[in-house]
Amino acid sequence: MRGPKNRSNILRPKYTNRTISTVFNTPDKDASNILKLFVKIKRSLHNQGSFSYKIIINLISLIESTQLTMRKSAVFSLFLIIATSLHAQYTETINSNRPGQSQGAFAVGTNVIQLESGLYFGDEEHTGLGTETDLWGVDYQLRYGLLFENLELNISGAFESQNIYRDFLGFTSEGKISNFKSNTIGAKYLIFDPYKSLEEDKPNLYSWKANQRFKWKTLIPAISIYAGANVAFGDNPYLFEGEGKFSPKAAIITQNNWGRWVLVLNLIADKLSEDFRSYTGIVTVTHTLSQNLAIFGEYQAIKGDIYADDILRAGGAYLIGKNLQFDISGLVNFKDTPSKWQVGAGVSYRLDLHKVDEFLEESNEGNKRRRRSEKLSRENEGEDDGGDGNNN
Repeated sequence: MRGPKNRSNILRPKYTNRTISTVFNTPDKDASNILKLFVKIKRSLHNQGSFSYKIIINLISLIESTQLTMRKSAVFSLFLIIATSLHAQYTETINSNRPGQSQGAFAVGTNVIQLESGLYFGDEEHTGLGTETDLWGVDYQLRYGLLFENLELNISGAFESQNIYRDFLGFTSEGKISNFKSNTIGAKYLIFDPYKSLEEDKPNLYSWKANQRFKWKTLIPAISIYAGANVAFGDNPYLFEGEGKFSPKAAIITQNNWGRWVLVLNLIADKLSEDFRSYTGIVTVTHTLSQNLAIFGEYQAIKGDIYADDILRAGGAYLIGKNLQFDISGLVNFKDTPSKWQVGAGVSYRLDLHKVDEFLEESNEGNKRRRRSEKLSRENEGEDDGGDGNNN
């Protein structure tokens, strides 16, 4: 970064407490101390080859940035935040759970309707039962932000068709089953958001090393809880013998955002009213490669008396515009009762009816989003007034 051209006027009176406060995002009293610090080290400017001189030139260059430049930087930073999904509830680009099986901790935002669906096909081979199954299916999730930024209602499920070939002890047979393999209605609520609840760190003007030090509080995740119900209809062949058509489901969801990396953990207790309950853990890691492209890897462990498995998934997603995402993925497991593989592709689309962001007053990120929303609201009101004037 180059310093100002007129070095003799570096500390002219135009650099007020308000200017320093804006640049460094600090209260006026702290801004006053920063100005005093600049005055004390002004003598270092006489030695233009010194390290202190270079520091001062870079700092003052920040101050001389125009308001437009600062605004552009803020917008670019905001885009990076939402592209890696999500330091707040509502985002300017679609926030999809696909193509993995885990749920993110954050909701879609109030008055946002989002559909996520995909087509998959694969094969399962069970050595114990002597079966080989060719399958295809369609999965879906419908999400809606209701009342609060923290609350999301969703419906998810999958319709699957299986062609089963059996060769057991010399006896062969063939059959086909088709039905909804799962249907779940539930609600997710964000109970803790570190980007709202934890105070934002301020830069240490005396120590570069202190600013580069690892911040342990970044390990604190956002936390959501989920409660839902599994629902089956008719004579469903995917139900175990004696399994009811209604059973509760609950989950704890955590999410960490580290720049271009996102870590999501799901701990799920399923079919809680049944004799044979199921417990699942999912770990999903997502990495943003560019503004439009992201990849992911996922591990899922299923523990239960009837079915247990360890599954690996991987894939990628591509963003088109703000409200449309395409994805591809695949999975494999590590056992032969049954062994399985699947590949699939899907799409996520958002109908964005969100108007104004809702954030708590103590939210550092929320304050930035609120200012943006208020500006958009004023512009919309101005357009409405202009439209009325044209009609008259």
